Amino acid sequence: MITEEHLYAIALRECSLIGDINFHKLVRAFESPQEAWKHAKKDYSKTDGIGRKTVSDIGNEDYLKFAERELKFCEKNDISIHLRYRNELPHLLNECDDAPAILYQKGSIDYSLQKVSIVGTRNMTSYGKHFIGDFMEATKSSKYLSVSGLALGVDKEVHEQSIQYKIPTVAVLAHGFQTLYPSKNRKLSERILEEGGVLLSEFNSSRKPDRENFIQRNRIIAGLSPATIVVETAFGGGSISTAAFANDYNRDVFALPGKITDPYSQGCNQLVFQNKASAISTVKDLIDSLGFNHSKEHVAELFPYSEINIQLTENQKAIYQSIKAHPQVSLDDLAQMISISPYKILPVILELELLGKVKSFSGRQFTAI
Repeated sequence: MITEEHLYAIALRECSLIGDINFHKLVRAFESPQEAWKHAKKDYSKTDGIGRKTVSDIGNEDYLKFAERELKFCEKNDISIHLRYRNELPHLLNECDDAPAILYQKGSIDYSLQKVSIVGTRNMTSYGKHFIGDFMEATKSSKYLSVSGLALGVDKEVHEQSIQYKIPTVAVLAHGFQTLYPSKNRKLSERILEEGGVLLSEFNSSRKPDRENFIQRNRIIAGLSPATIVVETAFGGGSISTAAFANDYNRDVFALPGKITDPYSQGCNQLVFQNKASAISTVKDLIDSLGFNHSKEHVAELFPYSEINIQLTENQKAIYQSIKAHPQVSLDDLAQMISISPYKILPVILELELLGKVKSFSGRQFTAI
């Protein structure tokens, strides 16, 4: 039920210098948005790290009028409003220091189910599509929620495959509910709701899909789940930021490796090589790592056994044998042992890692598997 508490929460959050963290500080100090609205401008010193400039907008009647319009829009469109300070956010998201102060939701879902966030490029290839299909097929008997961002490409495929396999899905938007971006996904958003999924947004109804909103949106995708899977992404793609948020939140990150020459595998390969993600070798291993109670039916490997055991090149063999003989050898020591420059060794080690022959550790150390 929408209350006066929501009115003051929206008005307070709308103030120009009151972000999610400052909102949380103020409500903690004054015990409610309404009390913060009434007293923070005068008693700002009561709150650590809050100065006169930060609270200068608080009390502006225009923000209260805006909040009234927002509440009417939410009531008219069956949008529920969740407040972080009341612990109304999904609990894993609530643990994040920068979790949204306010979360708008359309639809209803059981957040107690396990969640997995799946993200990737808008320029999905058949390789990525095939992986998503295999993963959804293998996990259809598990009870969990899929989470993605309703963009084209990987996100769209995740939501569509979830619907196909009766897996409830959460779409996190980078704008308010007056807009649906991209417009091509409007019908998909309706199907998500029809099939027991939800649409989420931290943005008020009038916010447009501005570029900076997408990075903000990605922290929610990462924060909702204990694990994030990056399917395909280029160097510097938006999914890299989702992985970075997941790393910051101490969540698991998995990346689908690919050929080093494939542009939309390069970002995933980089995440693996930098120890920011675990490489996915088989769907079965991924499911085991996620802790799903999946059925015991056969789950196919992403890379068949014969492909994993391909004949190594001379370079690969020399580097692999040296690593095997010297567990957790450093890159510099390895280069000295085999008289090959470090920059020439690194691509070969990545190839060996993708083949499941080598594992890397922090400090550029490697061991044979």
